[in-house]
Amino acid sequence: MALIEAILADDKFGMDIQDADGHLMRMDIPVDQGGSGSGFRPMQSMLAALCGCSSVDVISILKKQRQELSSLKIEVDGHREEGKEPSLWKQIHLVFKMEGNLDLSKAKRAVDLSLEKYCSVAETLRKAGATIEYSIYLNGSRIE
Repeated sequence: MALIEAILADDKFGMDIQDADGHLMRMDIPVDQGGSGSGFRPMQSMLAALCGCSSVDVISILKKQRQELSSLKIEVDGHREEGKEPSLWKQIHLVFKMEGNLDLSKAKRAVDLSLEKYCSVAETLRKAGATIEYSIYLNGSRIE
């Protein structure tokens, strides 16, 4: 189990989060909600975790397929339940932007495998009721 420590960083809501290896992340809430706006909002961090989890899968799969990935950018947006507490993610859309000497079918397969089979964050969000959709661009052209 990963040890995570959260320490109050200011006199409002900002928290410095540190893992057992000393990696740091700041979490906060927006100014209009009483925070300082100095870090990721907690629900944003879930989308960031989805990007991180899926990127590891996609890169690993493409390397195993001997594909030459020169860059990867993932954009994610989502919509949460309205008028509910807690307000869970209901719809999430990822846009994978890949550059490199990649076979179209292998690039698509890597994203499919990540989001449908390997990414634990994606599965956690799905089990909480989220629908996850995605688009893929390879060298500037949409392939999915």
